[in-house]
Amino acid sequence: MADLKVNIGKLELKNPVITASGTFGYGEEYSDFIDLNRLGGIIVKGTTLHPREGNSYPRMTETPSGMLNTVGLQNKGVDYFIEKIYPRIRHIDTAIIVNVSGSTVEEYTATAEKLASLENIPAIELNISCPNVKKGGMAFGTSCSGAGSVISAVKKVFPKTLIVKLSPNVTDIAEIAKVAEAEGADSISLINTLLGMAVNAETHRPVLSTITGGLSGPAIKPVALRMVWQVYKTVKIPIIGLGGIMNDTDAVEFLLAGATAIQIGTANFIDPQVTIKVIDGLNTYLDRHNIKSITELTGSLII
Repeated sequence: MADLKVNIGKLELKNPVITASGTFGYGEEYSDFIDLNRLGGIIVKGTTLHPREGNSYPRMTETPSGMLNTVGLQNKGVDYFIEKIYPRIRHIDTAIIVNVSGSTVEEYTATAEKLASLENIPAIELNISCPNVKKGGMAFGTSCSGAGSVISAVKKVFPKTLIVKLSPNVTDIAEIAKVAEAEGADSISLINTLLGMAVNAETHRPVLSTITGGLSGPAIKPVALRMVWQVYKTVKIPIIGLGGIMNDTDAVEFLLAGATAIQIGTANFIDPQVTIKVIDGLNTYLDRHNIKSITELTGSLII
């Protein structure tokens, strides 16, 4: 058996397989299908300071080799998570990571500060793809100044591992990654969904209620791999790669491109046991190649 342990900042994971936010609920929804304790980590659904109803229906649709969603961060708020959800999942023997979102810097910091007091929440993932309402709705993560402002503010109130999830809807992903590192991010996760849309040719209308939505699934994997590789050459902090990972081969490709760990998202909707299959597949791959530790794969792409 090879060594699958990896480190994300101060956080040690038993293996590099993490579930992506928004695709795995709070983990307990999948407990009938897999042993949650085997996972490297679980990133729970997006959590905001105040409850959010989310966007109007329809807000999900299939696309060729992927799916579009515009759920809109529907959740009952951080206080509900702390009081109702956390007591139910704190016992799971894996890293429970909360995805934090907000519309202002103040909302981000208030949410992160509340989560910092929870003993069994060792890390948060900062979703900076949310609109900055003070700047006309532009996402924090699409500008260096926007990304820097929210990351530095959250770092001051959250002393544990800070993962920053980057938006791919930018001109230069490496430039944003450098800012994240400089402002104190312990790790970067990428990529978030790509902006896309679907049209109903019979009704002449957009399929989604918000017209555009986030594209995920195998269709975005080549873009995600490219961005992981670009960022790996730019920063020294660990990268968590995601975007269209469907099996262990996909996971290995992300590790070779520079990722230390990976997240599985859309594939959970297709096969609720995919995470365990990827963990087992990674172990088989390492044994087959006589590699003792999975950390040897990170960034070992031969150019």
